[in-house]
Amino acid sequence: MSRPESWSELGAFLKARRAELSPEQVGLPDGPGHRRVRGLRREEVALLAAISTDYYMRIEQGRIKASCAVLAELAKALRLNDDQSAYLYELATKDAGPRSRRPARQQVSLPLWRMLDDMPTSPAFVIGRRTEILAWNELAAAVFTDFATIPEKDRSYIKVLFTDPAMRTLYMDWEEVARLAINQLRMHSARYPDDPQLAATVGELSVKDAQFPTWWAARQVNVRSSGTKRLRHPVVGELVLDWSALTCANDPDQQIIVWTAEPASPTHDALRMLAAWNATSQESQDTAR
Repeated sequence: MSRPESWSELGAFLKARRAELSPEQVGLPDGPGHRRVRGLRREEVALLAAISTDYYMRIEQGRIKASCAVLAELAKALRLNDDQSAYLYELATKDAGPRSRRPARQQVSLPLWRMLDDMPTSPAFVIGRRTEILAWNELAAAVFTDFATIPEKDRSYIKVLFTDPAMRTLYMDWEEVARLAINQLRMHSARYPDDPQLAATVGELSVKDAQFPTWWAARQVNVRSSGTKRLRHPVVGELVLDWSALTCANDPDQQIIVWTAEPASPTHDALRMLAAWNATSQESQDTAR
């Protein structure tokens, strides 16, 4: 039986995480002599996880499957957070065997489209497993970009983020946003390690952007949940938006990203101004046709 690719990725992930820690951080002596590797040695991780060095080495080399008990000890030894631990377990539970089927094409239900349309003053869009923008409302198009003008094969949040120069101006903290998008995409890659489209997206962006390969190779992971972003919009100026990711019940790989502003704040007023401006623009275009 062949070994799953996910086991190799698990080993690379463990190696990346141990490279970030020093002996002092985990309560170990630095030891005599010059350290030839950055971070913890394999034998130090094995000691902390109460397993043999040979056993840990075989896990890191992708040669054996680790038990849940060992994974728990490794997560503790490497000080993994909840998202990193979830990624570790996701990789470890992929078994060798026939290649998994290509994930089915995602469809957005009509009621979900209606819900987006019924939020005229809150930008919102539906994001898929590869960060595809599957659906959006008019205000989301006005705040971010007109998704309808992007070919469907390129209508991916992470692609737009890296390839559209306007996005680097729109997001005041673009690098942080870009790194987070990569971390979230890697989280999805653990669930679908054989997805050719996801692999193609990573390959394409690795060629198009010099920073992408380095950030992807760092193997940081995050679950998409909530946060706050600062935008510099060309029409209404600075926006401070809180965002939340809501998982669709009928397809857990679809998430609705809703952006809101504090009531009576400048951003709250700016969103309403932008919604009115956008509605007027749409009416003018309809009249001209």
